[in-house]
Amino acid sequence: MAAGAAAARRDPEPGPAGEKRILCVGLVCLDIVSVVEAYPAEDSDTRCVSQRWQRGGNASNSCTVLALLGAPCAFMGSLAPGHAAENLPDVTAHDFERVDLSQYKWIHWEARNAAEQAAMMRRVERHNRARPPAERVRTSVEVEKPREELLPLMGLGHVVFVSKDVARHFGYQSAPEALWGLRGRVQQGATLICAWAEEGADAVGPDGELVHSDAFPPETLVDTLGAGDTFNAAVIFALSAGRSLQDALTFGCQVAGRKCGIQGFDGII
Repeated sequence: MAAGAAAARRDPEPGPAGEKRILCVGLVCLDIVSVVEAYPAEDSDTRCVSQRWQRGGNASNSCTVLALLGAPCAFMGSLAPGHAAENLPDVTAHDFERVDLSQYKWIHWEARNAAEQAAMMRRVERHNRARPPAERVRTSVEVEKPREELLPLMGLGHVVFVSKDVARHFGYQSAPEALWGLRGRVQQGATLICAWAEEGADAVGPDGELVHSDAFPPETLVDTLGAGDTFNAAVIFALSAGRSLQDALTFGCQVAGRKCGIQGFDGII
């Protein structure tokens, strides 16, 4: 949505029949994927079977999956005019001021520049306080990297995704253990979700009930790059459509499992 800088953007029109959109804020990058016969041993030379370049980045991938699922969606981030670029700026709170919040029903952040993103999320909260419930914007944040400056963002989202790496950073050895241990870091009424690879995913909603979904591994494991982003997108898609937390968690694991059985994202649905 930006060309060279995050500030160069405009709000899209609403989706079909005036349906509000889901906005993903965060990174888009270039993934260079080398395919080899087997995982290479350390310090070894391995011949590539093939190589591909594809668009990546957590927020960008999640937006791709939302679009494939049929959700009207938009991405906000910094784009380069060429195939690769260095030092592109993250979206700032000033950039975010230009977003027409009335266009969106859900805004998702990939935790990066925490202070700026906290200001963005507080702007949404101010917007919501002035609107009736039906016009409020739901928010979610993914905290994937165990960086101390990102952790306060857990207290600002209505839905918070924490990674296995973050859970282990705190010393937790399972998703349920992490959810109970980290629940005090989220705001009252928020939903906390933690996926744990082949063990599936768990979540705790506002009612305090723990829900779980098993993983749905493909018959043949092909490509796990972006599986977590796929899970997040599918959960957001389901919750934004009014489905229960249990249904959303199961749907997220199902779609993530399908993604692991294909290369890239085309054909995920």
